[in-house]
Amino acid sequence: MWSWLFHRISGLGILLFLFIHIVDVSMLSFGPGVYNQSVTLFDYWIVRLLSLALVGAVLYHAFNGVRIIAIDFWRKGSRYQRVMFWIVLAATIIVFIPMAYVIMVPAFHWLTQAPHTTAGH
Repeated sequence: MWSWLFHRISGLGILLFLFIHIVDVSMLSFGPGVYNQSVTLFDYWIVRLLSLALVGAVLYHAFNGVRIIAIDFWRKGSRYQRVMFWIVLAATIIVFIPMAYVIMVPAFHWLTQAPHTTAGH
């Protein structure tokens, strides 16, 4: 039940991103300046969090898709569907954590930068 629900929710999230991506790419038709300005939105931490949610949705949807294929085409698949669900969750989390780091660290660059000084001016 949960795997079915998560699969549908992640699919809808991916579909929503597809629409956002189409709008984003269509900004090119207004010229490179408009497109470049619209792409700067991806520097905000809230947009990075949404991107992170997309990554989680894609990972879960992909791993769960493999689980569904195993259930459909492996004779013993239905017997192990609960175990495979937990494997899907574990794989999603294991792959998600390093990707979360890569996506979120640039949003918090101000934490790692030394303060600017005006000494000598």
